[in-house]
Amino acid sequence: MTDKLATMQLPWRLIPAIFISRPNRFLTIIEIDGVQHESHLPDPGRLKELLTPGVKLLVKTETGDHRKTKFSTQAVYLDETLISLNSWLPNRYVEHLISGGHLPWLTEWSVRQREFTVDHSRFDFLLENGTDTMFLEVKSVTLVEDKVAKFPDAVTARGARHLNHLAELSKGGSHCTALFVVQREDAVLFRPQWERDPKLGLALVAAHDAGVDVRVIKMKMTPDRLIYLGELPWDLTVPEFIR
Repeated sequence: MTDKLATMQLPWRLIPAIFISRPNRFLTIIEIDGVQHESHLPDPGRLKELLTPGVKLLVKTETGDHRKTKFSTQAVYLDETLISLNSWLPNRYVEHLISGGHLPWLTEWSVRQREFTVDHSRFDFLLENGTDTMFLEVKSVTLVEDKVAKFPDAVTARGARHLNHLAELSKGGSHCTALFVVQREDAVLFRPQWERDPKLGLALVAAHDAGVDVRVIKMKMTPDRLIYLGELPWDLTVPEFIR
């Protein structure tokens, strides 16, 4: 049974909406009670498999003085599965899991600093264990095909650079981890999305070969909380068409 303390209550209320269209990477047109609104999308991925006209969404009301939209699109339903569309929410959840000791391989580590810059890269977390430190990079995964979670959803040169830098740091003796958070419950395995971004896949393989710890976890989302579902196995086998 999942540890109840491994769940995280969402710090905001979500309301139902309908997806109409997506004019650009960061903007969706939604409908609430028959009225259309512009809504910020905090996930710049392709998401074409998820954001189809008429699909059910959960959105958050926004209240900043300088905001261009009054809503942000936070999650989408695929049949009965609710999928988070907030690409920075995994960072918040990972910190919650680390602080609660819910990630078995990180029970001796704590967060020293968020968004830690090393040379030309900014990693999501700097962890500490006594005098030891670890660079932790978190990646959000929303794409699942035939129960296989795949990253990335869209080409990400930045993601490949992060992995290449982690490989360099690992070769130099630093503790480094690449943690992929599958933001949906219907995956049983993780692979790089070789067809869409082979450079990222090769960078991940090279990072692993250099000693970077590669981990994949998945979570279940409900309208008011995130639930930790444990680790997923991964397959970094390079396909023939890439070799």
